[in-house]
Amino acid sequence: MARSSSGIVAGLTAAAVAAVAFLAYQASASAPSPAQLAEPAVGKTPAAHASQPPKGPAVVKDVLAVPAQSGTGTRVVYSLAERRVWLVNGKGKATRTFKVVPSTVSPPPGTYAVGSRSGIITGSDGVQVEHVVRFLTFEGVPIGFSAAVDGSMPSPDPKSRTGGVRMLRADGDAMWSFATVGVKVVVVP
Repeated sequence: MARSSSGIVAGLTAAAVAAVAFLAYQASASAPSPAQLAEPAVGKTPAAHASQPPKGPAVVKDVLAVPAQSGTGTRVVYSLAERRVWLVNGKGKATRTFKVVPSTVSPPPGTYAVGSRSGIITGSDGVQVEHVVRFLTFEGVPIGFSAAVDGSMPSPDPKSRTGGVRMLRADGDAMWSFATVGVKVVVVP
């Protein structure tokens, strides 16, 4: 009787090992590959059904790529939708790009020029700012780039009418050096 019990146990063990191996195979067949795990999720949308295969590799946007239709030559490009600024040299290459916090009054898309600059002032929101580079007055509100002296980048109060497009202090330093009076500022949607 001992032999038949051990035979049953051996048979059950073999069946259990086979079942575990089969389930492991199924799990590995549906798991993402290491390459898929390494892909950034930029531009991916969730699948409608979990059983649908992925649509291919995600496209990673080159943040240094200057937006199309932003003109030529030395210029500052400000994208309203991307909340990003590019400092573009005379060869059409971005020398720097950075995120910004937009003002409550947005400039309409178009081409402008730096009209005035101020070293340190108090912004329309009461915050002390530096490296102010103004390029437009729209609906009675001066619009320009600046950096808060305290390094903060809070979203402006939506109830107030402000024209300060805020950036980090290091980006403000770069803007100050780059955007002298007369330099083009191109605002794109």
